[in-house]
Amino acid sequence: MQAELSKKPIWLRVSPPGGEIYTKVKASLRSRELHTVCEEARCPNLSECWGSGTATIMIMGDICTRRCRFCAVNGGKPVSLDGNEPVRVAEAIKEWGLKYVVITSVCRDDLKDGGASHMASTIRAIKSRCPLTIVECLVPDFKGNIDSLRMIIESGPKVLSHNIETIRRLTARVRDPRASYEQSMSVLKKCKRINCEIYTKSSIMLGLGESEDETIEAMRDLRSAGVDILTMGQYLQPSLRHLPVCKYIHPEEFEKLRHIAKTMGFLYVASGPLVRSSYRAGDFFAQKNIPKPACV
Repeated sequence: MQAELSKKPIWLRVSPPGGEIYTKVKASLRSRELHTVCEEARCPNLSECWGSGTATIMIMGDICTRRCRFCAVNGGKPVSLDGNEPVRVAEAIKEWGLKYVVITSVCRDDLKDGGASHMASTIRAIKSRCPLTIVECLVPDFKGNIDSLRMIIESGPKVLSHNIETIRRLTARVRDPRASYEQSMSVLKKCKRINCEIYTKSSIMLGLGESEDETIEAMRDLRSAGVDILTMGQYLQPSLRHLPVCKYIHPEEFEKLRHIAKTMGFLYVASGPLVRSSYRAGDFFAQKNIPKPACV
């Protein structure tokens, strides 16, 4: 049995979050009873992202119906949906003046549509009150329900993100039994079938025991699914009850994988030890000449 968390290499050591903007946003979150995945997932880039005008807001509560072995979010019986949440989220984003926001959620397998209608209402509320804010939606797999995906895509996010999390071989060990590698790939393909003009995105954690060849295979599978944007980062063990880290990947290895991914045709790749799914998510859209999404 693992007695303590493994010591992190120097390139993974960061200062604790702080600063004026961090304090302001955190106070606003508490007053509006909102959650961010930045906090729930213990993201090391929290202060940097909030300070640059980007945040990831987690809706539909902070209790997930699934129990993935890598995730710091609590599992259990979730709370009832709050019909006022979409407006509260939109008003908070307007108050903060965010340029880019990621809306995500816990898995809600207890709901018929997986919470898709609530998420779509949140996106519409943001677009109504914050027309200049770019909205990315990071979704669960909705058990592959194409109607749930269509509901969200038709609400108008710029980016639809769904994370495969790990390579094919490790999926059963890393993710909840209700998730699968094939289903996640299917979700990403369906997004493009619904609207090929939406940008799609996915993320892979490294350091769970995958080989370089397996990571490259997953990258190829994502490109075949039409995924435009890829992020890759180091898995960090949240607690002793979660999966241990098998390897700390050196920054040079992340850079090598970034180069390989770019040669495959991804429009944007963020790859590094501290990169997370939503890390500096708005950087791609800060470019002068933004390439169009791929249609498959």
